[in-house]
Amino acid sequence: MPVPRLFIGATRKSSGKTLISIGLLAALTERGKVVQPFKKGPDYIDPRWLAAAAGRDCHNLDFHIMGRERVLSNFFRYAQGADLSLVEGNMGLFDGQDVQGSDCGAALAALLQAPIILVVDCLGMARGIVPLVTGHLAFPGGERIRGLILNNVGSSRQEGKIVSALQHYCPVPVLGILPREAAVGIEERHLGLEPAGEREGVQERIGAIRQLVASRVDLDAVLALAYGAEPLPPVESSTTRALPAGQKLRVAYVTDQAFHFYYPENLQALRERGIEWVPFSLLRADSLPDVAGIYIGGGFPEMFMDALSANQPLFSALRQRIADGLPVYAECGGLMVLAEQLHWQGRSAPLVGALPIEITMGKRPQGYGYMTVEGCREGGWPALGQRVACHEFHYSRVSRLGEGVDFAYRVVRGHGVDGAWDGLLYRNIFASYAHIHTDGAPGWADFLRRFWQR
Repeated sequence: MPVPRLFIGATRKSSGKTLISIGLLAALTERGKVVQPFKKGPDYIDPRWLAAAAGRDCHNLDFHIMGRERVLSNFFRYAQGADLSLVEGNMGLFDGQDVQGSDCGAALAALLQAPIILVVDCLGMARGIVPLVTGHLAFPGGERIRGLILNNVGSSRQEGKIVSALQHYCPVPVLGILPREAAVGIEERHLGLEPAGEREGVQERIGAIRQLVASRVDLDAVLALAYGAEPLPPVESSTTRALPAGQKLRVAYVTDQAFHFYYPENLQALRERGIEWVPFSLLRADSLPDVAGIYIGGGFPEMFMDALSANQPLFSALRQRIADGLPVYAECGGLMVLAEQLHWQGRSAPLVGALPIEITMGKRPQGYGYMTVEGCREGGWPALGQRVACHEFHYSRVSRLGEGVDFAYRVVRGHGVDGAWDGLLYRNIFASYAHIHTDGAPGWADFLRRFWQR
């Protein structure tokens, strides 16, 4: 099956993979190409930038959560109808949990049989780039590297030294050279890049990145690599479930600058079970929509602590609706905003107050990376003893846990609420630090439909 595709990797994290991926997506889209973005690993922030650049949802591909077969079938499902697909890696090309590299970026590129463009951060280096690159070429999986993009080149003198050395020693061509241009960069902070959409001017920023990449990268050579990818054997792609007739259920999901961590596959899986989504903002709304339930995804409520806390009339109404029985499902940032108090940088602010807990932000991650949770209740979800692969990213912790709170999960891997438990159950609230992806959580979408329908 001809599926033009590329994998964008790097020698290490924070080398400019996302910047270059955004620029390539935007530049190729401007050329009239339909480019489908993918992101390796569990991530919400980079995919929003990639989606904004391509004008299409970005889909995650993750070995831990989905398994190899589902990764491959999802790739085929979402690649259909696009002129080419671009997969952005995570961390360095060979970084991963497995010492043999079965879960690294090179392994994903091998599974997809995708040509790799390697991004190299050249800060403070010249001829020393050569052993770094040739080492990547010689390492198992590096044989798929077909081109280089040099990033963060400080001067024409440095550029000349690097290019001369690579031309002498390295068989892989340089496809582009990006100068040190802080003006078009994307700021990093805790948990990664600044999210797209948190501030105004996202498309202007993407436009500047597009112009930089289009002027400094050989886009024809990039396209030739993508279209030169070998045909893949047929793979059965995941299918869309038919909507249940006459069973629509209106559910609000919170989407604004503070809360925007949602996998498109999760929203789609719930649509396929008859959920009609009603977008809703905790920052700007002054009243609650008429819905059967609420989904509050993750995000950065701490960055908007004052604005959220100032919306007490809405929070009071939401607290009363929850007390009256409105079911709420919340993940990470959603868990945080349901708390009574949020403490950060020596300040405190009252929040919704529907959960008898308080949240304190730390200076270091409390839970960061892959999780595995196991159901610990009869009749709940996950089922008693059922294990679910998921992930967590949080600097916050539950610093006070009130009475009446129970748990849905035992933490097998990861941290959760306290290193042992996660999935807070309180009356009609289900709140967790675990980020769930429907492809790694059998029964999750069906459970939520029943949860909101009760």
